[in-house]
Amino acid sequence: MSQQGYVATPPYSQPQPGMGALSPPLRGHYGDPSHSAPPAGIMKPAGPLGPTAPVGALPPGPPNSGAHQFGQNGPNISGYPQQRFPGPPPVNNANSAAPPYPPPSHLPPASYPSPGSASAAAQLGHQLGAMQIHDYGPGMASGSPGILAPPLAASFQGPPQLAQPSILQPGPQMLAPLPSTHNGLGATPSLPPAGRQDGLPGSGPPAASFPSLPLPGQPPGPGYPPQQGANYGPPQMPGAQLTSPAGFPGGPAQMAGPMQPPKKLDPDSIPSPIQVIENDRSTRSGQVYTTNIRGQVPPLVTTDCVIQDQGNASPRYIRCTTYCFPSTSDMAKQSQLPLAAIIKPFATVPPHEVPLYLVNHGESGPVRCNRCKAYMCPFMQFIEGGRKYQCGFCSCVNDVPPFYFQHLDHIGRRLDHYERPELSLGSYEYVATLDYCRNNKPPHPPAYIFMIDVSYSNVKNGLVKLICEELKTVLESLPKEEQEETSAIRVGFVTYNKVLHFFNVKSNLAQPQMMVVTDVAEVFVPLLDGFLVNYQESKAVIHNLLDQIPEIFADSNENETVFAPVVQAGMEALKAADCPGKLYIFHSSLPTAEAPGKLKNRDDRKLINTDKEKTLFQPQTNIYEALTKDCVANGCCVNLFLFPNQYVDVASMGLVTLQTGGTLHKYNNFQHLDSQTFLNDLRNDVQKITGFDAIMRVRTSTGFRATDFFGAIYMNNTTDVEMAGVDCDKAVTVEFKHDDKLNEDSGALIQCAVLYTTISGQRRLRIHNISLNCSSQLADLYKSCETDALINFFAKSAFTAVLTQPLKTVRDILVHQTAHMLACYRKNCASPSAVSQLILPDAMKVFPVYMNSLLKNCVLLSRPEISVDERASQRQLVMSMDVADTQIFFYPQLIPIHTMDVKSETLPAAIRCSEERLSEGGVFLLANGLQMFLWLGVSAPPELIQGIFNVPSFTHINTDVTSLPEVGSPYSQKLRLTMSNIQQKKPYSMKLTIVKQREQPEVVFRQFLVEDKGLYGGASYVDFLCCVHKEICRLLS
Repeated sequence: MSQQGYVATPPYSQPQPGMGALSPPLRGHYGDPSHSAPPAGIMKPAGPLGPTAPVGALPPGPPNSGAHQFGQNGPNISGYPQQRFPGPPPVNNANSAAPPYPPPSHLPPASYPSPGSASAAAQLGHQLGAMQIHDYGPGMASGSPGILAPPLAASFQGPPQLAQPSILQPGPQMLAPLPSTHNGLGATPSLPPAGRQDGLPGSGPPAASFPSLPLPGQPPGPGYPPQQGANYGPPQMPGAQLTSPAGFPGGPAQMAGPMQPPKKLDPDSIPSPIQVIENDRSTRSGQVYTTNIRGQVPPLVTTDCVIQDQGNASPRYIRCTTYCFPSTSDMAKQSQLPLAAIIKPFATVPPHEVPLYLVNHGESGPVRCNRCKAYMCPFMQFIEGGRKYQCGFCSCVNDVPPFYFQHLDHIGRRLDHYERPELSLGSYEYVATLDYCRNNKPPHPPAYIFMIDVSYSNVKNGLVKLICEELKTVLESLPKEEQEETSAIRVGFVTYNKVLHFFNVKSNLAQPQMMVVTDVAEVFVPLLDGFLVNYQESKAVIHNLLDQIPEIFADSNENETVFAPVVQAGMEALKAADCPGKLYIFHSSLPTAEAPGKLKNRDDRKLINTDKEKTLFQPQTNIYEALTKDCVANGCCVNLFLFPNQYVDVASMGLVTLQTGGTLHKYNNFQHLDSQTFLNDLRNDVQKITGFDAIMRVRTSTGFRATDFFGAIYMNNTTDVEMAGVDCDKAVTVEFKHDDKLNEDSGALIQCAVLYTTISGQRRLRIHNISLNCSSQLADLYKSCETDALINFFAKSAFTAVLTQPLKTVRDILVHQTAHMLACYRKNCASPSAVSQLILPDAMKVFPVYMNSLLKNCVLLSRPEISVDERASQRQLVMSMDVADTQIFFYPQLIPIHTMDVKSETLPAAIRCSEERLSEGGVFLLANGLQMFLWLGVSAPPELIQGIFNVPSFTHINTDVTSLPEVGSPYSQKLRLTMSNIQQKKPYSMKLTIVKQREQPEVVFRQFLVEDKGLYGGASYVDFLCCVHKEICRLLS
C-alpha cells in the first residue's frame, strides 16, 4: 500500500500544453529495430514509453518494495536561462518547440528571474516550512515510499489548464509585468544551462550559493554566512513585487517592498549518495559474498567485502547495469534501461581472496562448443552418462572428448565437478596451445622501451635528469611471475627531439653507443642486437647511459620535436624483435617539426558551444589512426607521459594511447614540486601486471548479443576487441541488445574470453562467466539495477558520442533518457499518486545526482578555466575507467578532517558534496580519483593547523606545496593515513592542492562540489530533479 503524504503542485510540475517550451522528446539509447543501427558509440534515438496515460491517472502497477517517492523540490531557480515568450503560442503550432538550450547569442541575462517564479519560490518555501518531511534515512520502512511535497492546493486538482506562460499559482491570477531587459516571462525550467564563456551573469565576482535560512524548527546548519557577491536564488529587486494574493498560505499579498528570502528545500530530504553508500556498508561490509546465485545484486563498489567465486565471476571482474534482463526487446525499449556489463578482465584480487586457477589440457587445448565456440564453463549441462554435454549458450549437443570423460552422480553432475575450476568457478585461466599463437609460434616475453624527449625545455627544467635518475630505481622492480627470480621483460632506450637517438646497451660494452636516425619520414631501427636487453645483465651499461643522457644534451638548443615517428620507431623495434611490449614516451610540446604527424595549434575557443565543438575531440590528421592500427597489429601498447606548458593537442596524440590500451598521464606546467606525483605514476605503471597482444570476445546465450564496446580498445570488426595491452585498471563496457525473446527459466548468460600473452611470454586464455535473471516484469529490472554501473555506461557512451554529435544533443539525450527511465518506472511499477510527486526506484534513487554531475563534466560542458587539452584527456581517462573509478570521479569523496577521531582506525565518514556542508571552522579533504584538495576554513582551529602543517595560524600556511609535511602529531598521522588509504585503491596518483577559504583557487575546488550549481553553467542537484520531474510529467501527459 503506497503511503500518500502532503502533495503540492508547484508551477513547474504541471504540464503546460500551450507553452511549447520543450522540443519534441529526443529519444535515448535504444532505437527502433526497423531503423538501421548507427555506428558504435553514436547515441541512438529512444523508443516511446508505450501507451500514454492521462496525467494523474496512472495504471496501478505492482507496488515496488522500497520505492521512494518524493515531491517536487525547488522552484524556478535562477540556474536556468529564463526563456521569453511573446504570448502563448497556438497548441497545434508545428514550430512551437524551442530548443531546450537557447543559443548563447539569444540568451537573456539569467540573473533576474521573473516575479512569477520568485513568488513561486517563496510560496514553496513557506509551504515546506509548515509540512512534515519524511526522513530519507535508513529508518524508513521498506514499502512506505517517502513523499516530499508541500500540501496540494485545492484549486490545482484535475487536469492542467492552458494558462498564460507567466504565473501559474493557486488563487486569483495577476498579470505579470511586461518583459523588459531585467525580467523574462517565467518559463518553466528547461534543461541545465549550457556553459557560458563570460562568467556568471550579474555583478560581483563568481561565488557559489550559500545556505539560506533554515526551515522552521530546524537548527541552522553549518555553512558560510552570506557574503557579498553570492548569487543564490531569486535576487531581491527594488520596487514592487507582484505576487498572487494566495501566494503565501494565510498571508496577504505583498504588493511593495523587497521580497522575503524564500525558504530553501532541506537538502537532507532528497536522496543522498552518502546515505546509500553507508547503508550498503552497514549491511554488507566485511561479509563473505558468494556468487552461487543467478542474478543476485552484489555489494556496491564502495563496500569492502570478501568475494567467494562459486560459479559466477566476481563483481571485481564483471558488473552489470541490471542483473535482471527484460525478456523482450519491447520491454527493453519501453524501460530505456541500458543493458550493459562493465568488464575488468585483469582486476587485482586482494591477498585474502583466491587467485585464478590455471587449467592445462596439454596439446588438446580447452574444451569448446563446436557451434558457438564457447569455452567449457559451469553453464554446460552433461547428459547421456557424461558422454555428451549441451552448451548453455547455443544449446548445441557436443561429444565429450575421451580425455575429458567423467561419470555423473545421481543429480547429473560430474564426479570431478569440484576438482575442475572450469566446471565450478566463474573465472579461471587456460594455457593456450600453439593454435592460439601468432603464426603458430610461441610468443617471446614482452619488452619495455623508454623514449625521452630531450628538447631544450625538458633539459633545462631538469625533467630529463629526473626521468633518468628515476629509471634506475624503477627498472629494479620490473614485473615478473611469482615463481621467477628475475623479470623476463627486456628494455631499450631512445631519446629524441627533431631526430631519434637509439642506444646500444649490450652487456659486454664498456660504454653505451648512440646511433642517430635523421630520416624521420621513414623511420627504421638502426640496430637489433644490443637495443633490447635483459636489465640485470646490462645493468652497469644502462646506469652509465642514464648518467650520460642529461650531459649529452645539456647544450642542446633544439626546441622542435616529432611524435608520430617516435611511436613508429618503437613499434618497428618490437616488430623486429618479434615480441609485444610497451612504449613509455615522455613528451612535452606540440610536435611541430617537419615529419609525419606534424600538428598545428587548433586551440580555437570560438568553436566552443557550436556544432563544430566536436572536432576538438577528433584527431586533426589520419596519420595517428593508421599508426594506431599498426601498433595494435604488432602488440605495441603506448603509455604517454605529457608535461605541457601550453596546447599539445591531446585529442590527436592521445589517440594512439587510448586505442592501444595504454595510459595517458598529464602534468600541466610541471615543476619540481610535482615530481612525486609523476614518479608514483611511473612506478605504478611499470610494475602493473599486464596482458599483452590481447583479443577479447564476449559470447552470450541465445536471444541477445553484444553490440557496442567502449574502452581503451581497438575494433577491427564487430566482435573482436583488440588491446595491444590491458592492465589491472582497464575496464571495457559492453552493451547488449535483444535479437529474440529471452527464456526466464534459463536466464541470460555471458562469457568473456581474453586471449593474451603474459609478462613471461606464455599464451593464455582468461575466462569470466556470469548468469543473469530474465523477467517479463519491469519492476524486476528496476529492482536489480546498479546506479554506479549505469553511470559508467552513460559516461562512456556520451564521451564516445561527442566525437560525432553536437554536445548539446548529447546532453539533451542524457536528460531525456533519464526522464524516460524514471517515467517508465512511475507508469508501470509505482502505485498511483499525485502528478506532483517525483517517484524513484529504490535502486536508482541517487541516479539523478550522478547524471547531473556527468552533465556538468567539462567534457560535455565547457568552462573558461578548462583547456581543450584538459577536456580531451579527461574524456580519454574516463573511457577506460571501471565502475569504482567513475563512481568517485562523478561523486567525489568529501571527508571532514576536523571531526576525525585520531585514536580510531576507521576512516572518517564522508559527507555530501555541497558547499552547505563546509564550515568556516573546518578542514575538509576532497578526492575524485585524479585530484585531491585540502580545504581550510578561515576559522579552522589553530591546534589543528599546527598539528597538520606545523605553522601557528591559517595565514602562515603555504598553499604552493603538493604534499603535507611530516609533523609527527596524531592529526598529521591520521590525515596522512586517510589520504594513503584513499590513494592506494586508485590507478592515478592524486596531486594534492591546498585551498584556503575565500582565496582564488577555491573557484576550482567548488567545481567538485557536484550537488551545487556550477559557476559557469550546470544545474544544482535540486534544480536537476525539478528539470527531470517536469520532463517526466510531460512524457506521462
